[in-house]
Amino acid sequence: MSSLDTVSKKDFLAFLESTGIRTDSFIEGAIDVAEEVHSGLTREDGSSSFLETHTWPVAIDVVKHYRSVNRNITSVEVAAAILHDIMEDDERILNLYHAKSYGFDAYIEYRFGSRVHKIATELKVKPLENYAGSTEEQRQLARFQEYCSILAASDYDVKVIKLADRINNMRFIAKVPGHEKIRRYLREAEDFYIAYTMLVPRMPDFYTKMRLAYDELRAQKKVLAA
Repeated sequence: MSSLDTVSKKDFLAFLESTGIRTDSFIEGAIDVAEEVHSGLTREDGSSSFLETHTWPVAIDVVKHYRSVNRNITSVEVAAAILHDIMEDDERILNLYHAKSYGFDAYIEYRFGSRVHKIATELKVKPLENYAGSTEEQRQLARFQEYCSILAASDYDVKVIKLADRINNMRFIAKVPGHEKIRRYLREAEDFYIAYTMLVPRMPDFYTKMRLAYDELRAQKKVLAA
């Protein structure tokens, strides 16, 4: 099962069981919220399910990493992986357990605790209007630099989730010819993400995957330029 597989919810639950992770009420709750927020969303190709090509595959890759390095993984890390994009789409929540009455952000912290909330918050990319600059390019650079600083100082589980997330996105975009994200993902891999895998704590498994994803994007760029 690779990062680009279409993974159904049933497949995802079967994977967790196969790795000895019990699907408790905490994980079930994370799945429910992810489905509520991301249901119906598609990827950049306009047809692939966000849940089936991103949410579940990224969570699977996070679990695989923990298992490969013999590091303990609990329901908290699994839930955080499932909910890693949740803050990006909070405007889609409509009266989920009356969450809007006191804020979706507060709801996530109340439902899943401060650790999951902190991870989701750190992984969220802030809107461009939060950054100074006379051009959009300058604001994007300021945002990227701040985000890199946050990731470089982040905890182990944040790093694992972000790398799994970025690799999945890179590999998916490589299959969408001509997409504007190809150049940006190449540049950001060169400027930060490849090196990020080698910063302590080093993650050689993600370095290999990142390089492969980078090479796929470079090949796509060369085809477009030909």
